[in-house]
Amino acid sequence: MNTTSINVLGYTGNNKQFVVKTLNTDLRISENEKFPELQGPNPYEYILAGFAGCINSLGQLVAEEQGIALNSLQVEITGNFNAAKYEGRNTKERAGFSKLEITLKPSTKASLTALQRWVKEIQARSPVYDNLVNTTPVDLILYKEYHY
Repeated sequence: MNTTSINVLGYTGNNKQFVVKTLNTDLRISENEKFPELQGPNPYEYILAGFAGCINSLGQLVAEEQGIALNSLQVEITGNFNAAKYEGRNTKERAGFSKLEITLKPSTKASLTALQRWVKEIQARSPVYDNLVNTTPVDLILYKEYHY
């Protein structure tokens, strides 16, 4: 089994801005009341943006492998969720997205049949798609204190 490990580290400083350090960059998440110019997308937008990025990069790779010349690719993802659970007002609904809708708009001369094969291959190979449609074990570990 060939696995790759990915690690990110998130922290909140005294300005209450949540920052996530990745291998190549720092991502700012959500609102920053003290410094509005530092505001970033909310966590749900990051999930959808990451999913769109995965579809784009894999879509480009699969198109090349299948001999499909893509002039451009637009990926739009819409997610629906009930904020009541997040806000603590409703415990019966699930907290996550109830539905995701992905619209792919490739600019290409490829046939509809070729594009359907292309989409099926993207679905089969996308790690993010796999994580969102299948149950993934998650271990939540709590440390009472830490020093930064």
